[in-house]
Amino acid sequence: MATRPSVWTVIVAAGSGTRFGGAKQYLELAGTRVVDRSVAIAAQASDGVVVVVPAGDVEAESARLAASAVVAGGTSRAASVRNGLAAVPNDAAIICVHDAARPLADADVYERVVHEVRSGAAGAVPVVPVTDTIRRVDGGAVDRSTLQAVQTPQAFQAELLRMAHADAADATDDASLVEAAGYSVVAVEGHPRNIKITHPDDLAAAEAWLAT
Repeated sequence: MATRPSVWTVIVAAGSGTRFGGAKQYLELAGTRVVDRSVAIAAQASDGVVVVVPAGDVEAESARLAASAVVAGGTSRAASVRNGLAAVPNDAAIICVHDAARPLADADVYERVVHEVRSGAAGAVPVVPVTDTIRRVDGGAVDRSTLQAVQTPQAFQAELLRMAHADAADATDDASLVEAAGYSVVAVEGHPRNIKITHPDDLAAAEAWLAT
C-alpha cells in the first residue's frame, strides 16, 4: 500500500503588528488566541506544524503552542518563511504556508490546496472574487472581473518551494516566488470568512463570523 505523501505547514506569526497596534497573533478571538486557532486547524490538516514567531517569544511560545517546532522569524515575511522551512523535515512532500493572522481558515481550504498539489500542481492558492470597485492611483476603474484576492494557506511541492526561496528573494506571498521561478500555481476556491486580521475592526469581523 502506497504511503500518503507527508504534508507540513509553516505558520508565519512573526509580525510586530505595526498596522494593528500590537502583536495581533496573541490576541484572543472568542476566548482563544489568534495563533492558537491557526495552529489547531493546521494540525488537523498536516503531519507537522512549524510556527515562526518573534525571536524574543520563541522560548515562551515553544512551551505554549501545540506545534512540532517553534522558530524565530527573520527581517521580512519571506525570511521568516525560510526560517520555518529549515525546521521542516527533508522528507516532507508538500509544504503549506499560512499566515497566523488568518485564524478562520478551515480544514476544507487546506484539503483543496493540498489536493491540487498531490495531483501534480507545483502550487495552489485559495482565492476569492474582488467585490470592491478598484481605481488606479492615476485615475480610472480597474475591471474587477479580472481580479482575485489571494488567501492562505498556500500549498506547494516541497522541493519547489525550497528552491524558490533559495536565492533569498523577498515577496508578499510564496506563490509569487514559485511563479518567479518559472512554475505555474493554480487557484482554488477560498472563503469570504478567511479574512486577515490587519486592523482592530477585522478582529470584530472575525468574531462576527464565528457567531454565525
